[in-house]
Amino acid sequence: MKSSEKQIIIDSLTEQINSSNHFYLTDISELNAADTNDLRRLCFKQNVKLVVVKNTLLRKALEQSDKQAPELYDVLKGSTSVMFTENSNIPAKLIKDFRKNRNRPILKGAYVEESVYIGDDQLDALIAVKSKNELIADVVALLQSPVKTVLSQLQSGGNILHGVLKTLGEKE
Repeated sequence: MKSSEKQIIIDSLTEQINSSNHFYLTDISELNAADTNDLRRLCFKQNVKLVVVKNTLLRKALEQSDKQAPELYDVLKGSTSVMFTENSNIPAKLIKDFRKNRNRPILKGAYVEESVYIGDDQLDALIAVKSKNELIADVVALLQSPVKTVLSQLQSGGNILHGVLKTLGEKE
């Protein structure tokens, strides 16, 4: 491969890294063609972009990117694929579900919410990371809870008051 072709790939990877808030580095070696195609289909359905890259090109792209993740350089050994996503925990869930029947992909590292996670043992922690939309939903639910309580108390109080008035009206 010519150096000009390599530079095009590096620039493309750098642009993808800069435009993506979250990316996962995985090892999908030892998957046969059918399993790799199944993984790609799952990624496509979940809006996760799966790219297989050379480690040296990925390292140069990481160095040129705006993301500060030098910890990821050490995991760039062997076969590496990158999962780019806008939702922080979807690739972790996808990896865990896919591994129910297979032993791959293995998580090498991840850049999520400006934090770096190293190693396959971090998979459960990444699944627990909530996306921005999930956090907003939690805040909205917390804000709605007191309002719902007050409304239900007012409604039940209205029923009691109505019952008292009706009873008093019947006594006459």
